[in-house]
Amino acid sequence: MAWFKRSKDNIDTSTQKKDVKDGTWIKCPECSEMMHKKQWEANLYLCTKCSHHFRIGSEEYFNILLDEKSFREMDRKIRSTDPLEFSDTKPYKKRLEETIKGTDLFDAVRTGTGKINNINVVIACMDFGFIGGSMGSVVGEKISRAIDKALKTKNPLIIISSSGGARMMEGAISLMQLAKTSSRLAKLDMEKIPYISILTNPTTGGTTASFSMLGDINIAEPKALIAFAGPRVVKQATGKDLPAGFQRSEFLLKHGFIDLIVSRKDLKDKLTTILNHIQN
Repeated sequence: MAWFKRSKDNIDTSTQKKDVKDGTWIKCPECSEMMHKKQWEANLYLCTKCSHHFRIGSEEYFNILLDEKSFREMDRKIRSTDPLEFSDTKPYKKRLEETIKGTDLFDAVRTGTGKINNINVVIACMDFGFIGGSMGSVVGEKISRAIDKALKTKNPLIIISSSGGARMMEGAISLMQLAKTSSRLAKLDMEKIPYISILTNPTTGGTTASFSMLGDINIAEPKALIAFAGPRVVKQATGKDLPAGFQRSEFLLKHGFIDLIVSRKDLKDKLTTILNHIQN
């Protein structure tokens, strides 16, 4: 019986992708669709198959919503101190230094002015990548200053929230930011200056208990987690099973906690329509 053997392999059966740099392909966590990074970015960081909204940062939101080259940042380099000399797995000072170096941000929110289809706005956007978008003294101060800017210029205020809650490393100081930002927004309301809150995944804890839910209009991205405490904590506290989709934007819209759910693709046009209507 004759045996035949290839003198060389003509077909490469390995599963490794060749000539593909790390990070070139993006996998959707919802439907497992594989997308080329450029295709994903062109689709505004949404899955091309199921439209899952990936979490993005302030730089991406400003590029999506604001007219080109219209953004002017305020108070960029304000930094947190360490009044409690807090340390968990590492000292708070070291955590701040490493996060600033790794993210090129100075804290969990960026604020400034810009234009949306030629409409002047004051805008703030949180970055979850900076210690989980936690709200400490700097976040409260920068948002308060953004509100003051809106009061001074009479321009509408937009805040985009993405937060895991108050920053425990600053203790009660972080909790004070709830009252600080809320009282400032009350002044904005008295002056009848519009405030639009945009809630993204996740918006939880102290932000939800303060400025994130105080908009004249509250807009959420699809399927965003919006809550004060997480589902596990709520279930433990109530001792009851939670409804399907509890604390997601669709559930909150149905029960009157938010006004609109808007896809990221439609957000700039929707904001333009709302701002034009309010100002007229």
